[in-house]
This record gives sequence, structure tokens and C-alpha cells, in this order.
Amino acid sequence: MKRLSILGSTGSIGRNTIEVVKNHQDKFKVTGLAARNNIELLESQIQIFKPKVVAVYDESAAAILKKKDLRVEVLTGESGLVEVATLNDADVVVSAIVGSDGLVPTHEAIKAGKDIALANKEVLVMAGGLIIAEAVKRGVRLIPVDSEHSAIFQCLNGRDMDEVHKIVLTASGGAFLRKDASELETVTPAQALKHPTWAMGKKITIDSATLMNKGLEVIEACWLFDMPPEKVDVVLHPQSIIHSMVKFIDGSVIAHMSVPDMKGPISYALSYPQRFQDVLPALNLPEVRELTFEEPDLRRFPSLSLAYDAIRTGGTMPCVLNAANEIAVGIFLEGKISFTAIPRVISRTMSEHKVLSSDTIEVVLDASEWAKVKAVEIAEELRINN
Repeated sequence: MKRLSILGSTGSIGRNTIEVVKNHQDKFKVTGLAARNNIELLESQIQIFKPKVVAVYDESAAAILKKKDLRVEVLTGESGLVEVATLNDADVVVSAIVGSDGLVPTHEAIKAGKDIALANKEVLVMAGGLIIAEAVKRGVRLIPVDSEHSAIFQCLNGRDMDEVHKIVLTASGGAFLRKDASELETVTPAQALKHPTWAMGKKITIDSATLMNKGLEVIEACWLFDMPPEKVDVVLHPQSIIHSMVKFIDGSVIAHMSVPDMKGPISYALSYPQRFQDVLPALNLPEVRELTFEEPDLRRFPSLSLAYDAIRTGGTMPCVLNAANEIAVGIFLEGKISFTAIPRVISRTMSEHKVLSSDTIEVVLDASEWAKVKAVEIAEELRINN
């Protein structure tokens, strides 16, 4: 029986993880849960799984939870997240906290020798070299949960990397795949949150609409699979049936296909190296009928180019890209800047950054905080001028 700590248990990935675990309670024991502030949902999860300890990042929400008679230790803040991530009786940590907040708990979990089911792409975007080196040092397995990276992981299983020519990440194109560049200036947050094929959290849905999500996945793939950026391609695939592909040196291509449902990659990450039965409806290709592909339009989606620029530059630049994006997306969701201002905020923040070697967590965190402050300044300037 695998013992799990789930970081981000009330978010989109966390909720799907809970569903997978509920369907296989004979195979898993949940020892720890962590959430930001959704204590109503967290309370129901506590009642189902009876974990040893939970962490609530928001102190006021944690105080409310502590008043309930749930017979569980309630921790708060980042230190609470770290404690849940490093519990002695946890074998696997599901890293599903959204954004940069997931870096420190995941890093500490790896240092504690925990295998990681990695759903937080920002961990590798911000500090890929550090994370991979620490995982190798500790003998820790990083099993990807992102549908695209899970697909690549499965296509590569047992294969010689010398046989790999390229990795191809597929992208749905998000809510604005067919919109002209001139129309994007006036789109609203509500429109951007209407993803055509996936049900996800707000931040990742906006990232999908800008294609920054795919840019972050390019950086993540470079680290996970030890590939240079020129060997990681992106292709638009609106049906979201092929989750990613691997091109081999003999000209052949292996693709991973399934219905678009995150319980598939989550289940595989938790059951690896085995598979569970009947996780998803079987794919019926005659019903799908059509699979289409096209090149991304970088004029309409400049965020993807910014991500390639960041990983090629290296050092702290990918961290700065990520932090500036987090800020810009948040300000867009508040209705204070336009959709097209998101990549402008990121680009200007990157242009003003003095790149450092990302050889310690402290350097990475400092770069992230610098970028967040700078991005707020730039976004405010854009708001005033517009």
C-alpha cells in the first residue's frame, strides 16, 4: 500500500487525485493533505481519509479549521506545507500546488527522499537544475502528472534516449485558437476562462489561452527528459486526443492517445509501474472521426516564444518568466490589464532582469520575488498608459 501526501488537495488536480484514490482505497493510505484556504472541501477530505496531519496555507482559514473537532493536526503557512511534504510515513508526495508556492515544499520532499507525482510544472521551470540534481542524489523518482509529460513518459518507457529525435507537445490552443490578433485586445477574463476541452483552474486556463502553459511545459520537458529546447516542438491539436508524441531517429512517431481527462495521467503516476483498470472510457476513434494539427501562430501567442527564449538563456531567466506570468495573469483576471498585455508584462520584466546562476533555492526565490515586484510595476504602467 502506497502512503500519500497530497499538496494542493482542493485544487483541480488535487480533486481528481482524490477521486482516483477513493476508487482504489485498498492500494493507498492518505497520510497528509495541504490546501490554501478551501477548508470546506478540505474538511470533507479529512472525514473520508482521516490523515495524520493537514496544512492550510492561509492562517485565518486554518484557525477556523482548528476549531472543528476533526481529530487531526492542523498546520499553517509554508512551514506547514513543508511538514506535510516531508512526513515520515509518506512514500509519495503529489505536488499539485499551483504556481511558485509549490517549489519549496516539493524541494523539501525530494530532500526527504519522497517519490514525487509532479503536477506543478513551475517547480522545474523555476529550478529545474536544482530539482533534477537533488532527485538524482536522493534516488527519488519524478513521475510527471501533466497529461503531455505523462504521455511522453509512457512513450519513452524503456527506450534508449539515443533513439529519440524530438519530443512533440500537443496544445489545444485554448479559448482563442480561431480569434484574429486584432480581437484579442478586448477579450474578457470570462471569455478566456472558457476552455474548449479541459476543466482546469483559473490560472492554468489563462495560461492555456496565451499558450504560456505550453511554454512552461517546454521548459519542464527539457528538464524531465534531458532534451535541449530545439528538440522540443509544439503543435496545436484542438481535439486534445493525442496528448504528446515522440519522434524517433528512424522517422517513426509514437503518440499517446486518450480522452481528455486528468484522472488518466494521475492514475498512471500513482500506480506506476502498473496500471489500474477502467480509469477512463475507452477511446473510440470512429466517434472522434477527425484529428487535426497545425503550427502555433507566434504572432498571436508570443508567450510561447518568450518561454523558448527563457530556457535558452538559462539561469534565473525561466524563474523570472514564470513569476512575471503569475503576476500578469492575476492582474488580467482582476480586469486591470488587457489579455494582450500579459506577454508585454512578461517580456519587459525579462528584458530588465540581470541573469544569475540558479545554483541555490535562495537565488531562485530572490529572482522570483524581484520579478513579481517588477511585473506589478510594469503592469501598473501599462494600465495607466492605456
